[in-house]
Amino acid sequence: MSDSGQSGEYERLGISPTPDDAKRLTSEMPWDESTRPHRPESPPDIEYSEQGRMVGQHLIDVHDSLRRELTELRHVVSQVRDGQLAAGEARDQLNQMAMRQNDWTLGAFCSRYCRAVAQHHTLEDVSVFPHLTRAEPALEPVIDRLTEEHHAIHDAIENVDEALVHHISHPGEFDQLQLAIDTLTDTLLSHLSYEEQELVEPLARVGFQPGQV
Repeated sequence: MSDSGQSGEYERLGISPTPDDAKRLTSEMPWDESTRPHRPESPPDIEYSEQGRMVGQHLIDVHDSLRRELTELRHVVSQVRDGQLAAGEARDQLNQMAMRQNDWTLGAFCSRYCRAVAQHHTLEDVSVFPHLTRAEPALEPVIDRLTEEHHAIHDAIENVDEALVHHISHPGEFDQLQLAIDTLTDTLLSHLSYEEQELVEPLARVGFQPGQV
């Protein structure tokens, strides 16, 4: 679907997914952004409930918290570079972040969100991606791609940790650490924007689980 088509959808929905500014800190990405699949545009007569709008907005809100966390992590790395923070302390802070715990993935987020709404759902009985593909079969290529990107982001997070470990043994070397945090920045921000553009509107129509909206 074209960007103009998505813009029209989100104008009707009244929610604005975060655009990708296309600024990159590194020369290479772990994926080819031009090969990302896109969902078809929804019919113009689709109506959204207030609950549906809340579901779509919650995904953006959680992503915004991850963006803030990324900014915090970049600050932590800059403190290591400036000698204001030890690499071991930086690793402790990284391990406490939601992104390190894989809580940033949509499935884990949904389990928390659904518990807050329905109070009886647990991680085991919440399965967002299968629900989305059942409700919207055309989303399957997008879901597959998002899942692949989740693995790549996990690797990027691990690389930051490995770079901090390397820095402990080589305190005068910063190139590996800077490359790792810049790569994580590029991949995470690109992914969050893509996920919002593709899923906020469908989630507003079908929810995280059957019967939610």
